[in-house]
Amino acid sequence: MTALWSLVGLLVLTSASWWVADREMGDAAYYLKRQLLWLLASWGLFWLAIRTSLRRWLHTGAVGLLVGLLLVAATLVVGSTVNGASRWLVLGPIQIQPTELVKPFVVLQGAVLFSHWRRIGVDQKLLWLGIFGALILLILKQPNLSTAALTGLLLWLMALAAGLSLPLLLGAAGAGGLLGVASIALNTYQRLRVTSFLDPWKDAQGNGYQLVQSLLAIGSGGPLGQGFGLSTQKLQYLPIQTTDFIFAVYAEEFGFVGCLMFLLFLAAFAFVGLRIALACRSNQHRLVAIGCTALLVGQSILNIAVASGAMPTTGLPLPMVSYGGNSLLMSLFVAGLLIRCGLESTGLETARPRRRRPPVASIG
Repeated sequence: MTALWSLVGLLVLTSASWWVADREMGDAAYYLKRQLLWLLASWGLFWLAIRTSLRRWLHTGAVGLLVGLLLVAATLVVGSTVNGASRWLVLGPIQIQPTELVKPFVVLQGAVLFSHWRRIGVDQKLLWLGIFGALILLILKQPNLSTAALTGLLLWLMALAAGLSLPLLLGAAGAGGLLGVASIALNTYQRLRVTSFLDPWKDAQGNGYQLVQSLLAIGSGGPLGQGFGLSTQKLQYLPIQTTDFIFAVYAEEFGFVGCLMFLLFLAAFAFVGLRIALACRSNQHRLVAIGCTALLVGQSILNIAVASGAMPTTGLPLPMVSYGGNSLLMSLFVAGLLIRCGLESTGLETARPRRRRPPVASIG
């Protein structure tokens, strides 16, 4: 399923990017060639995730989360600012988006924390909850409300699956909601996105332009679509058609039937992911499987909801479809972790036992 997802994503990106690549870069295959390089690196990470035991990956969760936290903080100081948001660190020809790369480690460390929730002290609980909270606040500071909301929702779902108390879950949900409202109130561009979402046609040439063009693309697809490569909205009309609104290009070219097939594919992926989670013998592994499934499927649904006007415009890419190496690395790594959960749950792959030192003979 992962191979099919990434292959379809590459084909959709090829169609969505050729015109803008030819116009801006003078090479119609510019985005495709760069995405292929990232795809090779991502499949290497995917293979590594499958071949390495979950026990080892879980040990990297804390370090990866802390490094990601520092990198997100660095974007606020030396990050590259695009459209008013500082989300990237530029290292020569490579742009790093820490908010994407930290997501797998949120899943891993969240699984460690919530699986041991009843056995660890209050100090440990407060420490890691504080670290997760700091990460979400730093993401909001960029500002990046969509990724902050996705991170909070992901942790909340994992906590729910771990069986944390209902008052604690309700309190966390309330605090997250208030934080989101405060962010919208303090950031003008987020308020404009919310108001344009409510009535995009009121300012179709201004704040509502992105959503209006996306809706026109989806509506132009009809039942069966215009055909692969034949989208007209990607020709100068639809903005950021290779990333945030790439689903609109897919919908225009493959129509209602194609959209329905993709949604059914996501449902099948979620079903398989939950089956893997139920088959896991370890609570930690079960939470990793749930977190990986929720991350890939949940982010996909949020991206589709934005493109179809069901949610305010956000900056979430469509996993394994949108252009970008950071998102591709994250998506295939998470998919590899999910497959590793399945392999260990069925006994096809087992974690290597720890080497035990031979007993030392007593003297005397």
